[in-house]
Amino acid sequence: MAKKKNKKAKGTPSATIARNKRATYDYQFDEKFEAGVVLEGWEVKSLRAGKVQLTDGYVQIYQMEAWLYGANITPLISASTHRSNLGTRRRKLLLHRRELAKLIGAVDRKGYAIVALSLYWKRGRVKIEIGLGKGKKEYDKRASIKERDWQRDKQRVVRIH
Repeated sequence: MAKKKNKKAKGTPSATIARNKRATYDYQFDEKFEAGVVLEGWEVKSLRAGKVQLTDGYVQIYQMEAWLYGANITPLISASTHRSNLGTRRRKLLLHRRELAKLIGAVDRKGYAIVALSLYWKRGRVKIEIGLGKGKKEYDKRASIKERDWQRDKQRVVRIH
């Protein structure tokens, strides 16, 4: 009987390209969506090299299309010089019409923000997880810090005993 191969070998890179940890600290998310990203060839090469930053990434809706702003993809040194490789250009997001309608309604009527959470590979394509949420108040941020510290202390006590 043949052994089943482990899907995740030791040297295999993770599917996650980049995460926006700051967003979970600053926002309380109600819903999350997965969207495709329209990229150029040099951007895909930079993503494979891990030269991306989502910290300032946010999404705006313009003419019934979602656009990603503020995500910085640094061009590789070997990238073509006859094209202007703007690292922070806006990028189109591919969403279903129902999802776009839901996002537009929440942003317009309820005052939500759409923030980029993570960028990852899925079946050879680049996907982005965006979150629909409201900004946290200062006391909410302190409460989440306190909760995180308590969970860490609790794990430490369990590990010792």
